[in-house]
Amino acid sequence: MASKRKSKGKRINPTFYVFCEGQSEEEYVNFLRIKYRIPIEINSKITGGKMSQRYINNYLRTKTKHKKDQIFLMYDLDVDGILERLNELDGKLIVSNPCIELWFLLHFQDQRANISSDDCVRFLRQVCDDYSKGRLSHNLKRRLVQSITEAVERAERLEKYENPSTTVNDFVTELDKVKQTKNES
Repeated sequence: MASKRKSKGKRINPTFYVFCEGQSEEEYVNFLRIKYRIPIEINSKITGGKMSQRYINNYLRTKTKHKKDQIFLMYDLDVDGILERLNELDGKLIVSNPCIELWFLLHFQDQRANISSDDCVRFLRQVCDDYSKGRLSHNLKRRLVQSITEAVERAERLEKYENPSTTVNDFVTELDKVKQTKNES
C-alpha cells in the first residue's frame, strides 16, 4: 500500500532588487549574491539624480514579483541632496557617508571621525595593496567575510546618515535572516 505524503509546499525566497550608482557597489552586491546564494538582482550605474520612482516601477514591471520581494537603494551620501531624493522613493536605503569604502574600512578598524571618500580609498590601499575602486580583490573578499561581525557592530555604533556612517550592515543582516530561514526549511 502506498503511503500518502503531505506536501510541505515550496518555500519562496524573496528577490532583492538593488538599485545602485557605482561599480564598487555592484561588485560588492555580486559578492554578497554568491556568498549568500540568495536571488539578488542588481540595476546599477544609475546616478542618484536620475533615480526616480517611475524608473523603479518600469524596471519592476518586467519582473515576476512576490510579496516577499524587497527593493533596496544603495548609494553614497557624498553628493548634496541625495538623501532627500532617495527618501522620496519606495525602497530600503543602503547608504554610506561618505562612500561604500567606509563599510569596507569598518572591517579593519573603528571609524568615528569624519572622513573623506579619498581617505577611505587611501586607507584600503594601505591594508590591501591590490585594492582598486570597483574591484574586490581576493584578499579584501577574505577580510570582508572574516570580519563581518565586527563591521556590523562598528556600523551600528555610528549615527545614521552622518559622516561617517553606513547602513550596509542592515542589508547584510537582512541577508543573514533570509539565509537562516532558508537553512531551517
